[in-house]
Amino acid sequence: MSESSVIASLGKPMIRDPRTTSLDLHAHLRRLITSGALAPGTILKQAELARIFEVSRTPLREAFRMLQEEGLIEADLNQRPRVRGLDADELDQLYASRIALEALGARVTTDRLSADEIEEGRSLLRRMDEARGDQAMPEWLGLHRRFHQICTARAGGPLARAISSYGEQSERYLLTYQAWHPDSFARAHREHVAILRAVGGSDSMLSGCLMAEHLSHTAMTVLRDLSADLPARAVVQALAMVSGTLD
Repeated sequence: MSESSVIASLGKPMIRDPRTTSLDLHAHLRRLITSGALAPGTILKQAELARIFEVSRTPLREAFRMLQEEGLIEADLNQRPRVRGLDADELDQLYASRIALEALGARVTTDRLSADEIEEGRSLLRRMDEARGDQAMPEWLGLHRRFHQICTARAGGPLARAISSYGEQSERYLLTYQAWHPDSFARAHREHVAILRAVGGSDSMLSGCLMAEHLSHTAMTVLRDLSADLPARAVVQALAMVSGTLD
């Protein structure tokens, strides 16, 4: 299937209002990139996308600019934009940021979940297991995203937005981890169970550490796959910061 056919098959963005076209285009393309639907190296042809999405080129250029600022696409001089490849340094920095923020989110949520939220978390774990068994990975990804939202539910305002942003940006590395290490799901499930139990309890230090360790497993494994010689400096420092062992 050609790149044009792939993009056309992914659907059109939902334009909420003509005034938000560039933001809606950005959100749509961002989801396609971070979920892995648009693979690294995919060329993004502006005229073609404008035709497929039924929009003008002006908001599309603005969406491209925002994606480039986020590091999701690259556009060298006189070359068409393309989806950036997986990058070991980016992975290290991205997951270190996520570890620090999401561990904090888990800590401030500990002992503050309602009974309904805890039950929803348990239900999400069961449904994730079912989706995994059915090989329904888009469904699994949505359930997984919601599970992490539950575990950081009392992180509000800027913290919640930052956690959500870094979580979305790291999804393509998570998908890579799962593709390259299909045996990782059993371990991740055990970690999810332990995290939910801790967040539903009263030990905020434990909640933060479990969340940090869970995220670090993905980061360090994929980092070794991408660049065996590159140490996970930022991830290691974030783990030390969360656990209180930072020198």
